[in-house]
Amino acid sequence: MGKQRFKGERAYKLLTPLMRILFNIYYHPTILNQEYIPKEGPILIVGNHKHIYDQCLTIMATKRVIHYLAKKEYFDGKMAWFFKLVGCIPIDRSRKNKKSTDYAIEILRNSGAIGLFPEGTRNKTTDQLLLPFKMGTVSMAKKTNATIVPFAITGNYKFRGKSLTIRYGEPFQINNMSLEEANEKLYQEIKSLLLQKK
Repeated sequence: MGKQRFKGERAYKLLTPLMRILFNIYYHPTILNQEYIPKEGPILIVGNHKHIYDQCLTIMATKRVIHYLAKKEYFDGKMAWFFKLVGCIPIDRSRKNKKSTDYAIEILRNSGAIGLFPEGTRNKTTDQLLLPFKMGTVSMAKKTNATIVPFAITGNYKFRGKSLTIRYGEPFQINNMSLEEANEKLYQEIKSLLLQKK
């Protein structure tokens, strides 16, 4: 019996090689420590959120299919076809999303990869390095024994710029930590990555 396939995986594998080429030409990002991303097993790839294209940087760093949780507004706009095509999972930030989180958990239980931003939104209104983290990441990790892979994005999305960087941190599992302890650890890991220099 073969591995279960989820929505968008075929399209993802067809489209992402071209996206990697175009994104690299346009933004010329630096990717650090991508070897930290496990090649198999359930993983949650999570980091700070500064731009609508942030998920492209994780897509560039691994050949694994990453199902990103994305706000439902993206599925109502002009790019809705793309988000649906590549298997993104819509999240309504105004209510609980049991159906969406259950689907993400099913992917993890089938040794898949989920990408999300624990801040829940982009930080546009404060001077804080990070917004408080929501508990979704650590809750899903606890339920599925998934490995968490933290990352931090720094620099700017400028044409042929040289500052855009994504840095991965060492993966970890929650094990016997409480959700609050795990969420604090994740917060501190990403904060530390944000403060590192190249």
